[in-house]
Amino acid sequence: MLSHPSAAGSADSTKPADNSETFAFLESDAALQHFVATWKAGKLPKSAWTHAAHVATAAYFAFDHALEATFAIMKAGILHHNTSVGTPNTEDNGYHETLTRFWAAEIGEFVYRGHFASRLNAVRAAVAAYGQNRDRYKLFYSFDVVRDRRARREWVAPDREPAAG
Repeated sequence: MLSHPSAAGSADSTKPADNSETFAFLESDAALQHFVATWKAGKLPKSAWTHAAHVATAAYFAFDHALEATFAIMKAGILHHNTSVGTPNTEDNGYHETLTRFWAAEIGEFVYRGHFASRLNAVRAAVAAYGQNRDRYKLFYSFDVVRDRRARREWVAPDREPAAG
């Protein structure tokens, strides 16, 4: 099952991004389209594939797709990107199944609840909410999911629920 409990509240699509960091791909629809097309083509530099970029891309696809489709697109895209930039996908490096599923669900649920007027608004809100919170998964896992080889190769469901708040 892809979904997991979420501690995120309902999205407020009326609030501007309160993120102190700015990203060129959030400047306009055209900039976002170009960023995603560059990523899909395997031409995005490795240094540009940040956590915020992962969040933005997941929100981009979640705007139009159900959770499983968003996950499948992200998985294929991450594997392709890694190959394109020379990042090996091994037991200890590269693609991570559990984190990709976790974030696809987290961002997907955020976008679905947000009822955003546009894809760009959804992406901006997701980056504001999650772009600097790369360790959010730690609320849901009691073990080092990043280094867990089983979690890297297959989905491992969260083993704890975060405190409401």
